[in-house]
Order: sequence, then C-alpha cells, then structure tokens
Amino acid sequence: MGLLSKKDTKLILDPLTDDNPITIQVLGICSALAITAQLKPSIVMAVSVIFVMGLGNVVISLLRNLIPSKIRIIVQLIVVATLVIIVDQVLKAFAYELSKELSVFIGLIITNCIIMGRFEAFALGNGVWRSFLDGIGNALGYGIILIIVGFFRELLGSGTLFGFKVLGDPITKTGLYAIGYENNGFMVLPPMALIVVGIIIWVQRSRNTDLIEEN
Repeated sequence: MGLLSKKDTKLILDPLTDDNPITIQVLGICSALAITAQLKPSIVMAVSVIFVMGLGNVVISLLRNLIPSKIRIIVQLIVVATLVIIVDQVLKAFAYELSKELSVFIGLIITNCIIMGRFEAFALGNGVWRSFLDGIGNALGYGIILIIVGFFRELLGSGTLFGFKVLGDPITKTGLYAIGYENNGFMVLPPMALIVVGIIIWVQRSRNTDLIEEN
C-alpha cells in the first residue's frame, strides 16, 4: 500500500476541483478581493494559509480529546493566532516590504472561515495524518484560486507579472502596446477581483454540472 490511500488522496485532490473552498463552498472570498491585485502577495498569502491550516489541523487533532467542548472555539482561535503570529514575524524578518504590503490581511487569516471550518468540521473528529492532509488540501484549493486571480489581475491590469513587464512598455510603446493594447485599469480595483472569482465559480460549477449530466 502506498503512503496515501484512495480516501487520503481525495482529501487533497477534492478541494482543488470538485469541492474547492472558494468556487464551490464560497468561503474565503474577502482575501481574494483584498490582496490579489498582484501575483506575488497572492502567492505569499497562499503559502501562509497552507502553513497555518496544515499545522493548525495537526495541533487541533492532537488536542481533540483534551479540549473541553465549551471552550473549543477559544482554543482554535489561540492555535490559529499563534501560527499567524509566526507567519507575520517570518515575513517581517525576511520580506519586510511585502509584510507591509500585506499588513492587516495576514492577521485576518485568524478569522478565515475556511480555517476555522476545517478545525471544527474535520480536525476535531479525525486523526493527525488525515487532518494534516485535509488542511493541506483545502489550503491548496484556496491558494490556487488566489494565484489564478492574482495572475490575471496583474497581467491585464498592469501588464506585469511579479513586477516585470511581460507585455511590453506602455511608455515607449513596445510589445503589445505598439499595436494599440492598453492596460485595463479596472483589473487592479477590488470589484474586479469579485468579477474574476465569479467567472471562476461559473466555470467550475458549469464543469461540475456537465460531469453530473454525463453520469
């Protein structure tokens, strides 16, 4: 038997597609609106959530038989807050400018409904290994949507990726700008993030409907 059983594999793969936290469960929309104007902070936020959710699920699973039911939410908040503080301090130490750019949004990971939901719905009732896989899977599903949204918003809104000009120079009119292309300034505004996420949700749910009809 391999390291991952079929059920274990589903814990990782399902949130990437058919049970994605954003496109199917419609959770964690706020951060998709707030930090996806550029690709780099989108990736950093995705990695941060992977760390917090993966390790957080493990800690909650380890403590699940010791946590009194009446204070379980408080304990969950303490666990996620501790992990978020670690993320925040690491960013300040190694990527200070990016930490300032993300600022309060890193702290808002504490209240991310995806994380608290997985603590409550899965980690409190399952073993460490499965809880870890569930956390990683849901965080990856969340992160991949952030990265897709960040990619298109930065590319179409600024003509750059990671700050590098990939479509040419709009000032000197090189690349696509030489044939009349113009950046879509609306893409860098928060409402466009909602529209991009909405398009992804539409595509995802349309694909699921097609699969149901085929079966």
